[in-house]
Amino acid sequence: MYSKGLVPLAVATVVTLTTALALVFFYAPLDADQGFVQKIFYIHVPMAIVALCGWVAGGIFGIRHLRSGDPSWDMRSYVAIHLSIILGLGVLVTGSIWARASWGHWWVWDEPVLVSFLVTFLLYCVYYPLRFAIEDPERQARYSSVFAIAAGAFVPLNFVAVRLAEAYTHPRVLSQTGGDLPGDMRLTFLVSLLGMALLFVTLWKLELTAKHASMQLKRLRNRARVAA
Repeated sequence: MYSKGLVPLAVATVVTLTTALALVFFYAPLDADQGFVQKIFYIHVPMAIVALCGWVAGGIFGIRHLRSGDPSWDMRSYVAIHLSIILGLGVLVTGSIWARASWGHWWVWDEPVLVSFLVTFLLYCVYYPLRFAIEDPERQARYSSVFAIAAGAFVPLNFVAVRLAEAYTHPRVLSQTGGDLPGDMRLTFLVSLLGMALLFVTLWKLELTAKHASMQLKRLRNRARVAA
């Protein structure tokens, strides 16, 4: 059921990511202050946005699981959070590289965007030990959903707090006034964001398909043992 539409989605992902890379390296101009290193922005920021949205989606799936009791919603939540943690690690790595090239330091503790994302990332790292410390599948799914909902609610609150912070050095690329990006950079950013979002959904569906197939195979093996 998870594999429906996976092939065209994968094709769209490859096309969009290829287009995004072409725009990044051959269309978007060099930043006047940072030069070539600024191009990491087109990877770093889309990854951060998609990771945050993935964590929120995990919370929404957790609500669906608690309301319906359907374990498939718990699996959707788990995979969304799992992929977002991987993207979150990529965000921290690319952010550190960008900080080193731009500010001369691998990390700047008085930058609210960096610190708030790190806090969110560390919060979600608690998800793994919490989930797998519980052996009973029903309790595991229920407790994981509660955590996903609470942590998912923290994400937008954290975002609002960062927007209200005074020390704000990142470009506001999605502001109502057009942000700090000129038109060609903005187009490149939006295509990169779309490509990252498609990549997330593709990997999400792919992992769900693999886990569902593994569970089905396990059930068939158990039935075969009982029949034997």
